[in-house]
Amino acid sequence: MRTIATEIELVQSANTTLAEGPVWDPRSSELLWVDIPGGVLHRLDPSSGRDRTLSVGQHLGAVAMRRAGGYVAALRDGIALLSEDGELRLISDVEADRPTHRFNDGKCDAAGRFWAGTMRFDDVRGSATLYRVDPDHSVTPMVTGVGLSNGLGWSVDGTVMYYIDTLERSIDAFDFAPDTGGLSNRRRLVSLAPDDGYPDGMTVDRDGFLWVALYQGGAIRRYSPAGELARTIDLPVSQPTSCAFGGPDLMDLYITTATQDLSKAQLEAEPLAGGVLRCRPGAQGRPENAFQG
Repeated sequence: MRTIATEIELVQSANTTLAEGPVWDPRSSELLWVDIPGGVLHRLDPSSGRDRTLSVGQHLGAVAMRRAGGYVAALRDGIALLSEDGELRLISDVEADRPTHRFNDGKCDAAGRFWAGTMRFDDVRGSATLYRVDPDHSVTPMVTGVGLSNGLGWSVDGTVMYYIDTLERSIDAFDFAPDTGGLSNRRRLVSLAPDDGYPDGMTVDRDGFLWVALYQGGAIRRYSPAGELARTIDLPVSQPTSCAFGGPDLMDLYITTATQDLSKAQLEAEPLAGGVLRCRPGAQGRPENAFQG
């Protein structure tokens, strides 16, 4: 393991309770990120600092680009399509009967399926689910008995899916069938110790390495496809939530952060908390997949 001293830059001082889900949108050269409790999608142009926002009126766990334009969104109430001008159309209220839950992180696979998982508001283990949303808008539960569904990613060849259950402090791998979206052979890739913090959002670079945000761990870790710790980037905040590569060369690593549950003293010690950070760690990301539906 190497701890790397990397220059960390504040891109947006958002002072957000829970910023999450960064996605680089090459269509507009913007960084998409969500304010989960505020129910707001931010579309940040890092070159100018312009931030366009769309409010959905409820918890917004994640967004992904949609090939037909606009976005697909994981909400408190279910899965929706969101237009560029803010029109919202719910396509599935799959957990409408579970008011104790909301959707959390989500991403698309190479075939354009949207994967999104849930969590309980009170963080009770074992009651959440990871769903697959196909282009025809059908929704299938793929992983049940989850604590807090979080980061997702796929291997470079598309045959392995990586998955984080935050409450279990685990990163698991599944054999993934690209043609059908099927999962099999679940196994533990990484188990984190309590002192490490909680694994949260993640991204996979062009070399197949996983970059994982450690919530309450104050760091981003890079793991090999075999689960070996290759690198640690220490951050000036204790609660990074997720990360994504962006910029014209996909070599800027954008990091979302949170202020929730921080004391006044901690907030004073972490003036960048709740904002969007950026560094250039010397690795290159891959273009994000978009929803086919």
